[in-house]
Amino acid sequence: MAEFVLVCIAWPYANSDIHQGNVTGSHLPGDIFARYHRLRGDHVLMVSGSDSHGTPVTVKAEEVGQSNLEVYEHYHARFLELFRGLGISYDLFTSTHTENHFQVSQDIFTRLLENGYLYRKVTPQMYSPETGTFLPDRYVEGTCPNCGYTGARGDQCDNCNTLFESAAQLINPRSKRDNTSLVLRDTEHFFLDLPAIAEDSLSAWIHDDKEYWRPQVINFARNFIDQGLIGRAVTRDMDWGIPVPVEDGYDDKVLYVWFEAVIGYLSATIEWAKNSGDPDAWREWWYKPAARTFYFIGKDNIPFHTVFWPAQLLGARGLYSDHPDARLNLPYDVPANEFMNMEGRKISGSRHWGVWMLEALDRYDPDPLRYYLTTNMPETRDSDWSWSGFIERNNNELVANWGNLVNRVLNMTRRYFDGVVPEPGDLTAADEALLTTLDAGFATVAEFYDGCKFRAAVGEILRLSTLVNQYLEETSPWTTIKTDPAAAGRALYVALQAINGLKVLWAPVLPFTSQALHEMLGEAGTLFGEQVVRRYDEATHSHMALTYDAGGAAGRWERASIPAGRQLPPPRTLFKKLEPELAEQELAALSRPL
Repeated sequence: MAEFVLVCIAWPYANSDIHQGNVTGSHLPGDIFARYHRLRGDHVLMVSGSDSHGTPVTVKAEEVGQSNLEVYEHYHARFLELFRGLGISYDLFTSTHTENHFQVSQDIFTRLLENGYLYRKVTPQMYSPETGTFLPDRYVEGTCPNCGYTGARGDQCDNCNTLFESAAQLINPRSKRDNTSLVLRDTEHFFLDLPAIAEDSLSAWIHDDKEYWRPQVINFARNFIDQGLIGRAVTRDMDWGIPVPVEDGYDDKVLYVWFEAVIGYLSATIEWAKNSGDPDAWREWWYKPAARTFYFIGKDNIPFHTVFWPAQLLGARGLYSDHPDARLNLPYDVPANEFMNMEGRKISGSRHWGVWMLEALDRYDPDPLRYYLTTNMPETRDSDWSWSGFIERNNNELVANWGNLVNRVLNMTRRYFDGVVPEPGDLTAADEALLTTLDAGFATVAEFYDGCKFRAAVGEILRLSTLVNQYLEETSPWTTIKTDPAAAGRALYVALQAINGLKVLWAPVLPFTSQALHEMLGEAGTLFGEQVVRRYDEATHSHMALTYDAGGAAGRWERASIPAGRQLPPPRTLFKKLEPELAEQELAALSRPL
């Protein structure tokens, strides 16, 4: 029976281009997972969008002398271009700067308030006498009281991942704008009553059976809650963001971005449903008990997706429902990835140390980039991008193993049988054994894909590809064609069936070349759908969104048979060999001053 699977991917700040760490941390694993489930015929909805209200956006706007809106729109458009080029198949990639998101965020705030999980509190906040304004936490830097890191932000220390209730916890706080000293001044805000939600339901939920979660994720979440939660501010003193839906005294405040950005997972599905013509369709993923929701994020986002967002969902019971106790679905799994480094060093935008993926697509095909990021994915520990590693894996695995297998089979079929799939006659025990092994591989690879073990999936598919290469060596159709054409035809027939099955196994990771092979094998339709950038005009905001039009993916998770006698179109090369010197050139380009 087809499942309802909601794939939620961390919302990138719309203040800079996306690098390889962002892609392999959340966008690519989510895409592989979604594509696999589409091939299974499941009801998949994959959503995300640009986080347009984070203070990184306002900081960038000040740096470049543009408005917050201009900065957000610039990077949002580049995100759409990247995801189309790299094949990140969002059903909807939207933004937090839409009327729909404003409304849903305000509705959750109001529901939490009605349910008694929000309270007002006056607290001292960092205030700049120079500008006469309260400073958002991201505008404050200082020394971390936990690890001593001198560049800690006002909301979080990136060195030890400690979260701060306020920037006042920093030692020697200073303004990031002008490095001036700051003072504390009282201001009132709304706070989410995390201790009350934990006592009511959150603690019990996090301690339910979640052994399928990655150990580093579930252990962090349980420890975070067990050590005791405190109320967390959900509003802040800013003028860029979503207005607070109360009437008194909050005209100069907005909803805190940590609070409203995660609401985007819900608001995006509601927006998708409206755009699809069935405004209630989102309920299948959010209120159907059997639906599963997966959150693909980096490890720095673990508390927001395993503690804070579940608390918001639990506290907002009854939202958009006639039943006051109706509960929105909580995360089924949060397969957070660790970090990817770059040539042994931390990726750094300010030092231009990274692979900016939109630029990389100008020089390399998307599938080799996807392949290397998958084989090097930081699923359980930090990993490292190296240009030499990228070239070696492209040449030794994609080209020499899988690509070479496809080229040999298709070119021999064309050379010896004029591109017509040969009649096999009676298959031998070795023929049957190969196809049986390949078919059994579908169950193994499916388990890896569904368990978000993408590196293991690639390893198993490569093993199966190697078996088919070995089969070709043993049957040697290039030799037997001279003495036993029937045997050569049988071997190529079996090899064609094998690569047609491998094509499906590879498709979640290598969608572009899998589709190309699909066509070279004379198969009709598409393995997946088409991504389209559309403009949506709403009551207040007009925005560009990336949408996915479903194609022929449903029910394709199997090895279909290629019939004998089919005329195949001319073959094309799937992968290009890369010269080793490219690694030195890429490193030299990184080393040049900006």
